[in-house]
Amino acid sequence: MHVLHVSCVRDRLNRSGDALLDAWATLPAVAEAVQGAGARVTVLQASHADEVLHRGGVEYRFVAEPRVPSPRFATGWMPHRLARAAAALRPDVIHLNGLGFPLHARALTTLGIPILAQDHANQLPRRFRALHRWGLAGVDAVAYTARALSEPFFAEGLLRPGTRVFELPESSSRFTPGDQEEARAATGIHGDPALLWVGRLNDNKDPLTILDAVSRVAPHLPDARLWCCFAEAPLLPAVKARLAAEPALAARVHLLGTVPHERVETLCRAVDLFVLGSRREAAGYAVLEALACGTAPVVSDIPAFRALTGGGGVGALATMGDADAFAAGIVALARRPREEVRAETVAHFRRELSFEVLGARLVDAYGEMIDGRASRRSPEPAEAR
Repeated sequence: MHVLHVSCVRDRLNRSGDALLDAWATLPAVAEAVQGAGARVTVLQASHADEVLHRGGVEYRFVAEPRVPSPRFATGWMPHRLARAAAALRPDVIHLNGLGFPLHARALTTLGIPILAQDHANQLPRRFRALHRWGLAGVDAVAYTARALSEPFFAEGLLRPGTRVFELPESSSRFTPGDQEEARAATGIHGDPALLWVGRLNDNKDPLTILDAVSRVAPHLPDARLWCCFAEAPLLPAVKARLAAEPALAARVHLLGTVPHERVETLCRAVDLFVLGSRREAAGYAVLEALACGTAPVVSDIPAFRALTGGGGVGALATMGDADAFAAGIVALARRPREEVRAETVAHFRRELSFEVLGARLVDAYGEMIDGRASRRSPEPAEAR
């Protein structure tokens, strides 16, 4: 099976192919996972210049695309050169990264090759919905972290009825479990339990509910500590005001700010639980990384997090915005044997979410699409008519 991964996002920094793959690590990681599952993979990447390179057994073709003449148009780049490159490669199936490229999707669907369009945190378009509907009309299947995330796209007619939906996360994580004591020594993390937050401080992530939850666990877990990593932080003034209003809570919360991504792995190893109060997520990379390290999550009960945790089979799910529910989840997990919780979390990740599993599930999905397209082309046997 020859699989073609197509990425239409243009790099604003115009980096070389090697530099881009280093920066966008999930692109080669998913391609290599599919390659490892037995398929031959080629990646087409929209770019500022033509380039070909090989890495990890995968061929990467960077294709320069011209701009759309009108800056007011729905997408910024014309798909013709990329579509011609796809046709020349003659793949068995195309994996299109993102649902926000209607011109590219339409151009690729004219090739007569089965297409899986993968959701990448795509929102319903505010404008040009007819164009998106036209562009996506020919895709054979879509992939979302959770099936429920596809429902608004069907409801608005952006996906045609009957389009196959696969529940597949966008990516996985290369993080691994490690020695907790070594990680604590390296980071200075402490607490019983130690809780980790990794995410923006904004309304969607809802840090104020998590702070309220930490305040409420204090009578049950007086040594609990929360460690917060964040970059964008529009709610930082509100967070600081909340801490100033309760000095006892402030003593339990550590605002680390921005940390290098590689340090997040060590932090995940050092803590006991991961917390996040998101109201909506498409993938939940931070949760994936915590799970990969064996750190059980206490997160909001939303579709993406239900999918990643096996419906709450590991960690705990809490009603979003409900501090009492988050506090109850933290206390319940903190009272269980730590090694037992960590072992369950690691086993779940390896069984359901690892790159090896994702690659195999993608190859299975591609095979089903190819078989489905072939069966629709095959004439019905005379005896069945």
